[in-house]
Amino acid sequence: MQTTSGSPTVPEGRRTTPFVAAGGLVGGRLRISAKVLPGQARPHNRALILQTLYRDGTQSRADLARSTGLTRVTVSDLVADLLADGLVAEVGPRGGSRPGKPATLLEFSRDASHIVGIDLSDHSLFRGAVLDLGGQVLSRAEVELDGATGTDALERVATLVAGLLGQAGRRVLGIGVGSPGIVDLAGVVMSAPNLGWHDLNLRAALEERFSLPVVVANDANVAVLAEHSFGGASEDTLLVKIGHGVGAGLLLGGSPVIGSRFAAGEVGHVVVDEPGGGQCACGKTGCLETWLATARLTAALEEAGTAADREVVLARAGQVLGRALAPIVGALNISEIVLSGPAELLEGRLSAATIEAIRLRTLAELHGDLELRMTALGDEIVTRGAAALVLTQQLGIS
Repeated sequence: MQTTSGSPTVPEGRRTTPFVAAGGLVGGRLRISAKVLPGQARPHNRALILQTLYRDGTQSRADLARSTGLTRVTVSDLVADLLADGLVAEVGPRGGSRPGKPATLLEFSRDASHIVGIDLSDHSLFRGAVLDLGGQVLSRAEVELDGATGTDALERVATLVAGLLGQAGRRVLGIGVGSPGIVDLAGVVMSAPNLGWHDLNLRAALEERFSLPVVVANDANVAVLAEHSFGGASEDTLLVKIGHGVGAGLLLGGSPVIGSRFAAGEVGHVVVDEPGGGQCACGKTGCLETWLATARLTAALEEAGTAADREVVLARAGQVLGRALAPIVGALNISEIVLSGPAELLEGRLSAATIEAIRLRTLAELHGDLELRMTALGDEIVTRGAAALVLTQQLGIS
């Protein structure tokens, strides 16, 4: 484990949580909210206190006891550990005119450690960032992909990580990675054809290289975690990520949906019954990606002769997307859809056509208040989601 002299440490044995497996995402609610039985109590209740301070801000020990349902003795004991670890800090007495000695307020130490977040989803470059524990980006780096695949692509990932570790000013809590393709719970990229990766144990490769905890998940699943942690997403959210391909990340009741074969959200290769769909790289004709992938949509707009023709292209793409998403909305009672991708393509006519198509195909009394919006996290959505993965795995907070 790399450390920075004088920086806080998190003792071994306190990092395992029920929310993220050692290598990747698992089911279960991302945010804990109640105490549990004795066998699980200490790590769970420690995470509960951290989560409360992380989300609700400064509180006294008595405040924490009231809001978590834990006893004051338990809270004091756990807070003492968290103070020693540097994850919580005392920030002075509470103000006001209450009688007696004023309570000492506590806060979550967002700069206690740093996180390295990596985004491998772009077709031309890998990007990454150093972030604090609050998900704020402190520094950034990029590595050009230059068509690299297989081992060469892996080496570019390692180069990017090494550069970012050199920029970290605190002990690094872990490395989070959002990868295209199908990623299992152990952090193995089972299939990422664009990178030439098949059954690549990316987690193990990076842990061996850097001797730090690593967590790896599909980029769209990572993006929806970013929306959950930093974008104010609801507990039932579908995030559609449009770029080199089309993928989706899904939260239901605050729990990530991964699928029995780790491929939940792989909507890009669903064939849409619409005349004019192109040939897809998977061999089928008319997949959603042939309408929505950035390169395909950009090419169609360039072929359009006038501004009105371009509006038609965007509207048709939005209608196709809406038809593909309507059954998901209807089946799962989704309350919010978030689009992530080039704003110049997705905002405006395409988004409007998407929500119109969904509403035409679902019950108004059940889905009439469905919200569709662009992410406010921009190009950093995957790097910030990768940081959220590390937070959840190492500290049990999101």
